Amino acid sequence: MMNALEHNLDPSLDLNLNPSQYLQNATLICSELEVNQALNTLADSLNEAYLNDLPIVLCVMSGGLYFTGQLLPKLKFSLELDYVHATRYDVITGKSIKWLAKPRLTIKDRNILILDDILDEGITLKAIVDECLQLGAKQISIAVLVDKILDKYKPITANYVGVTVPNQYVFGCGMDINGWVAQSSSYLRI
Repeated sequence: MMNALEHNLDPSLDLNLNPSQYLQNATLICSELEVNQALNTLADSLNEAYLNDLPIVLCVMSGGLYFTGQLLPKLKFSLELDYVHATRYDVITGKSIKWLAKPRLTIKDRNILILDDILDEGITLKAIVDECLQLGAKQISIAVLVDKILDKYKPITANYVGVTVPNQYVFGCGMDINGWVAQSSSYLRI
């Protein structure tokens, strides 16, 4: 049996538990109301920033799917939608990036808005930004639903943040538990 570290998860997680067992013992850290307020605030900020623009919005798969799906109906500006899928696959150092899907749209000389669920250590988001720059993006902004507070340096920051959470294993709003999607509309911690 693999341990949590081999899955790049919180080492305190018991991988033998069913995700519903985690839900029973979880602590609420951000309610559904707070998540909805954060989404509305983010949408207001993005609507103002992109009012006269036609950005390409890149959803970071698969974590950013819930966030993107909740945010898009609130956006009032025209946009083109694409996705990227990059993952850290070296669980020992967590620094190697494996690309499963790069942008399909031509992003050269375009403004790019990257949507992701969480800014944790920032390694994957940094690689995505670097790839967009290499492909000739004119300007790149990052919006995340969650920014995790860490006591160490992050190589990137988000321009737009919904909520901040403590440095603990969090799930909900599409963030998974051991690969199981947590459809909760609030954020919980283990």
